[in-house]
Amino acid sequence: MKLRNPFRRKVSNQTAGAGYRFFLGNSTSGKRVNERSSMQMTAVYSCVRILSEAVASLPLLVYEQSDSHSQRARDHPLYFLLHDEPNPEMTSFIFRETLMTHLLLWGNAYAQIIRNGKGEVVALYPLMPDRMKVDRDEDGQLFYEYQVSKANPSINTAGTVRLHPQDVLHIPGLGFDGLVGYSPIAMAKNAIGMAIACEEYGAKFFAHGAAPSGVLEHPGVLKDPSKLRDSWQATFGGSANSGKVAVLEEGVKYTPISIAPEQAQFLETRKFQINEIARIFRIPPHMVGDLEKSSFSNIEQQSLEFVKYTLDPWVSRWEQAMTKILLTPEEKKKYTIKFNVDGLLRGDYQSRMNGYAIARQNGWMSANDIRRLEELDPIPEEAGGNLYLVNGNMLPLQQAGSFYSGKEEDDEVLEMDQKQDESGNGDSNGDQDPVPERNNRRRNLV
Repeated sequence: MKLRNPFRRKVSNQTAGAGYRFFLGNSTSGKRVNERSSMQMTAVYSCVRILSEAVASLPLLVYEQSDSHSQRARDHPLYFLLHDEPNPEMTSFIFRETLMTHLLLWGNAYAQIIRNGKGEVVALYPLMPDRMKVDRDEDGQLFYEYQVSKANPSINTAGTVRLHPQDVLHIPGLGFDGLVGYSPIAMAKNAIGMAIACEEYGAKFFAHGAAPSGVLEHPGVLKDPSKLRDSWQATFGGSANSGKVAVLEEGVKYTPISIAPEQAQFLETRKFQINEIARIFRIPPHMVGDLEKSSFSNIEQQSLEFVKYTLDPWVSRWEQAMTKILLTPEEKKKYTIKFNVDGLLRGDYQSRMNGYAIARQNGWMSANDIRRLEELDPIPEEAGGNLYLVNGNMLPLQQAGSFYSGKEEDDEVLEMDQKQDESGNGDSNGDQDPVPERNNRRRNLV
């Protein structure tokens, strides 16, 4: 039964799929910015690569939940698709890296779900976000329209294909309507455009001899000024010709007219724009090569904050989107899809060992629990690998006064034993051993 929503029956101002691309185009700096041109910026390329490879390298697992614990559901059909090969053409790493790149550049990631006759997922194929459109029909139900071209070998004519929501894995980024995400590149086009302009200015600066441009003054009248300019550029232009000694003839005089890049704070501007782009993707500066404010004492903490505040929200988007569409309602009660981020959250070796020691001594981790986190072979059960231990000098709170309750009687026993030791009668006949007896009395007191 389809649920009708009268408030979402008509979509007048749609901001889905390619509909939000009006945000892209020329920036304030005059440079055209889109998802592909922005990747020519080293800072954007680095940020996208860091996040996409981080998500792709995490183990993606399907877990089976039980009353006491959870374990990997290796027999579930989704386990092989998500962990190893989502389709015959891609590995899981390449598939997730591609979708994460789409998510970072376009704000949305789409994959077509191929199901068999039983409704089971048998393959996942990435779809280009700039060809996808999300809309509602006259009943208010969502649908996806994908634009295809003749370049597709399986389709002879160009057109659109309508896909049911159950056939599309959609991972949206930050958006305003909860249905589609907005492109980070579109939202930050002015910052990226300024970075592109600074990079182009630097390239042209070196292309023109790494020196300020100027004016060639001639005392007479030149019949062909372009010939003199081209001759000067061919002889002294370009970084390969920088530093050459110019020989001026016929009274020609060279007068520089541009300001130096240092005066225009060119280098400082470029550096600031790199941090600005890292801020867009919430990447620590040291991960894109800016080590000015990083040291050995804070890089590890920044790396942990990257996992917690940058990577974890993206991971949650992936997990919830896959759980929502790939698992049936009955499977959701028993199975979960999770990324394993434990490896990224681990600190240095000494810190891990200290943490394991505290957990082992306080009884909430066994030897095999620790070895499993360190990817070591487990200790057999008969050797105590699954044994949980606690310190012997710790008592429950309600038994905190049990030692003092028998103190007076214990003092009398110690005093009597001391007198027997002084008289030498305690072990004169060799039949009695007062030490075991005293120990037995103490045991009874405790």
